[in-house]
Amino acid sequence: MKLLYFAWVRAKIGLAEENVEPPSGVTTVGDLLDWLCSRGPNFAAALSNRQLVKVAVNQEYAALDWAIKPSDEIAVFPPVTGG
Repeated sequence: MKLLYFAWVRAKIGLAEENVEPPSGVTTVGDLLDWLCSRGPNFAAALSNRQLVKVAVNQEYAALDWAIKPSDEIAVFPPVTGG
Protein backbone atom coordinates (compact mmCIF):
# COMPACT_ATOMS: atom_id res chain seq x y z
CA MET A 1 0.00 0.00 0.00
CA LYS A 2 1.38 3.38 -0.97
CA LEU A 3 0.81 6.23 1.48
CA LEU A 4 1.22 9.88 0.53
CA TYR A 5 1.37 12.66 3.13
CA PHE A 6 0.73 16.34 2.33
CA ALA A 7 1.15 19.80 3.93
CA TRP A 8 1.53 19.91 7.73
CA VAL A 9 0.74 16.17 7.96
CA ARG A 10 3.92 15.52 5.96
CA ALA A 11 5.90 17.96 8.09
CA LYS A 12 4.77 16.38 11.39
CA ILE A 13 5.33 12.81 10.23
CA GLY A 14 8.62 13.61 8.50
CA LEU A 15 7.81 11.67 5.32
CA ALA A 16 6.30 12.60 1.97
CA GLU A 17 5.43 9.01 1.08
CA GLU A 18 6.07 5.41 2.02
CA ASN A 19 5.07 1.89 1.10
CA VAL A 20 3.64 -0.11 4.00
CA GLU A 21 2.15 -3.52 4.75
CA PRO A 22 -0.34 -2.96 7.58
CA PRO A 23 -1.35 -5.89 9.80
CA SER A 24 -4.17 -8.10 8.53
CA GLY A 25 -6.73 -6.49 10.89
CA VAL A 26 -6.34 -3.12 9.14
CA THR A 27 -9.26 -3.19 6.70
CA THR A 28 -10.66 0.37 6.74
CA VAL A 29 -9.36 3.93 6.59
CA GLY A 30 -10.09 4.29 10.32
CA ASP A 31 -8.12 1.12 11.09
CA LEU A 32 -5.24 2.44 9.02
CA LEU A 33 -5.17 5.76 10.86
CA ASP A 34 -5.27 3.92 14.21
CA TRP A 35 -2.38 1.70 13.15
CA LEU A 36 -0.37 4.65 11.84
CA CYS A 37 -0.86 6.48 15.17
CA SER A 38 0.63 3.46 16.93
CA ARG A 39 3.83 3.75 14.87
CA GLY A 40 5.25 6.60 16.94
CA PRO A 41 4.78 10.07 18.39
CA ASN A 42 5.15 11.87 15.04
CA PHE A 43 2.33 9.84 13.51
CA ALA A 44 0.18 10.22 16.63
CA ALA A 45 0.70 14.00 16.67
CA ALA A 46 -0.26 14.31 13.01
CA LEU A 47 -3.19 11.89 12.87
CA SER A 48 -4.87 11.70 16.27
CA ASN A 49 -7.47 14.44 15.62
CA ARG A 50 -9.60 12.90 12.86
CA GLN A 51 -11.41 16.20 12.23
CA LEU A 52 -8.13 17.73 11.07
CA VAL A 53 -7.20 14.91 8.70
CA LYS A 54 -8.74 13.97 5.36
CA VAL A 55 -8.05 10.80 3.40
CA ALA A 56 -8.36 9.90 -0.26
CA VAL A 57 -8.19 6.32 -1.51
CA ASN A 58 -7.13 6.08 -5.13
CA GLN A 59 -7.81 9.82 -5.51
CA GLU A 60 -11.36 9.62 -4.10
CA TYR A 61 -12.33 11.15 -0.75
CA ALA A 62 -12.87 8.36 1.77
CA ALA A 63 -14.71 8.13 5.09
CA LEU A 64 -13.29 6.25 8.08
CA ASP A 65 -15.33 3.12 7.23
CA TRP A 66 -14.01 2.97 3.64
CA ALA A 67 -12.57 -0.50 2.90
CA ILE A 68 -8.91 -0.53 1.83
CA LYS A 69 -6.76 -3.03 -0.08
CA PRO A 70 -3.00 -3.63 -0.23
CA SER A 71 -2.90 -2.26 -3.80
CA ASP A 72 -4.46 1.11 -2.84
CA GLU A 73 -2.80 4.51 -2.97
CA ILE A 74 -3.86 6.46 0.09
CA ALA A 75 -3.31 10.18 0.54
CA VAL A 76 -3.49 11.83 3.97
CA PHE A 77 -3.84 15.61 4.14
CA PRO A 78 -5.41 18.48 6.08
CA PRO A 79 -8.80 19.85 5.04
CA VAL A 80 -8.54 21.87 1.86
CA THR A 81 -10.14 25.27 1.46
CA GLY A 82 -10.21 27.47 -1.55
CA GLY A 83 -11.93 30.36 -3.08
